Amino acid sequence: MESKNIKNTLDIVIPVYNEKDSIGQAIRDIKQEVKVPYKLYLVYDFDEDNTLPVARQVAQELGLEVIYLKNHYGNGALNAIKTGLYKTQGDYVCITMADLSDPPDVINEMMKMAQNQNADVVCASRYMKGGRQIGGPVIKSFFSKMAGLSLYYLIRFPTHDVTNSFKLYKRSLLNGIEIQSQGGFEIGMEIVVKAYQQKKIIKEVPTTWRDRSGGESRFKIFAWLSSYLRWYFLAIKASVL
Repeated sequence: MESKNIKNTLDIVIPVYNEKDSIGQAIRDIKQEVKVPYKLYLVYDFDEDNTLPVARQVAQELGLEVIYLKNHYGNGALNAIKTGLYKTQGDYVCITMADLSDPPDVINEMMKMAQNQNADVVCASRYMKGGRQIGGPVIKSFFSKMAGLSLYYLIRFPTHDVTNSFKLYKRSLLNGIEIQSQGGFEIGMEIVVKAYQQKKIIKEVPTTWRDRSGGESRFKIFAWLSSYLRWYFLAIKASVL
């Protein structure tokens, strides 16, 4: 699906790693729920990934074009997201997961917000009014919520949910940011904090996040905690400059 108006083009990027149990439903949900024009990209690490044959079969059944990108920067979630951000062409890029935790219909609201408010980042927020989080590890949920809400109330950071990877970015913003993240899903936090530093327009829409229904999570809270704290304190520093 392609937009005739180049200013409205959207790339939906899904980083995958052996997601055979959920990718079929994820693609079906996007096909059914996303009403704005888009291109769909799957970013994978290795050719034997069990996601790929299932994705190809479902895409063929639906008559939906799916573009497959091999991880350009090295294996892992961070590099898959980087590949999706920098090796696509659309004026907007939305990162979402294959595990059915992110509701695809929210992408319509994210795109609407980006266009109507000229937003550089639109965050899908679990912790704002109307947002919810269902399931998931207690410790991970606690740190995530505390990070988001403390920044919001302490410095009026423009989203309640700074750590969620489910975000939509304007291409022009990405072109002006050098990614420094070294591992994991911290990249989403880095980009929104750097957008805040640059006084870009950051908006949010509510989302309901559900714990993954299949496969194995690649989120490692304690291994990545120091990285998240780096961007947390950078946001506080930016608020007083």
